Amino acid sequence: MLKDLVALTKPRIIRLNLIAAFGGYWVASKWNLDIWPLIWMLVGSTFTMASSCVINNYWDRDMDKKMERTRDRALPQGRMKPGFVLGYGIALGIAGLAVLFLLVNPLTGWLGLLGMFVYIVIYTMWLKRSSTWSTSVGGVSGAMPPVIGYCAVTNDVDAGAWILFALLFLWQPAHFWSLAIRRKDEYKAAGFPLLPVVKGVTRTKWQMLPYILLLIPAAILMNYYNYAGIYFLILSVGIAAVWFIHAVSGLRAKNDEKWAKADFMISINYLMIMFLAMILDTNGV
Repeated sequence: MLKDLVALTKPRIIRLNLIAAFGGYWVASKWNLDIWPLIWMLVGSTFTMASSCVINNYWDRDMDKKMERTRDRALPQGRMKPGFVLGYGIALGIAGLAVLFLLVNPLTGWLGLLGMFVYIVIYTMWLKRSSTWSTSVGGVSGAMPPVIGYCAVTNDVDAGAWILFALLFLWQPAHFWSLAIRRKDEYKAAGFPLLPVVKGVTRTKWQMLPYILLLIPAAILMNYYNYAGIYFLILSVGIAAVWFIHAVSGLRAKNDEKWAKADFMISINYLMIMFLAMILDTNGV
């Protein structure tokens, strides 16, 4: 049961987003870390993200039965009762928001609540089942972790917060669509109107390009406004350029699944390296 409780929170997603949250905190702190606000920010962010993922699993339980990737989850297999899972998700959300509001600052609590609302209500309950815009709009929730980390220090949504938001918001659609291309038939069978299902793979590849390309000016702005140094700029722009070139090559790819798998891995590595470079090359005191 413990294994299923953890799996319901989608720990891989949480792990990536916690790196982003830590990166946002580090950029704002400029190497002058206050350990307890950092810890509480990470705890609160973990619980709010876990809550959103658990409730997502609850809401999608019938659709998950139709997909090979998700049919072995606890709810489709009947290993847990839906009511228990919903209660588990709500409890995590209350705990996470309480930590952010009371132990970090109210702004991070409101940002956490906004992220949960977009992911659970706008993305999961509405757009995921009705529109190809689900991926793009849902990116708002995925862009919250670094902003929460940043605002845990500044208590202000300034230029740094907006640039961090832009980096994560722009990264997500291209990252997810590379996975969606690989799983297009499964998503179609489950009834999810994702872009590759509704508009086709070629249209999806074209739509990935502006998101990836816009990561370059976002990284430049991080350096221009003195939030990160020249090494961050070189690495982040260089990897984004590699990703963009690979994405363009996909327009001529003969094997979409092989190309999409490679593109997905590039996107993961971009995020990891970009935030690592941001942390190590933050312009501090």
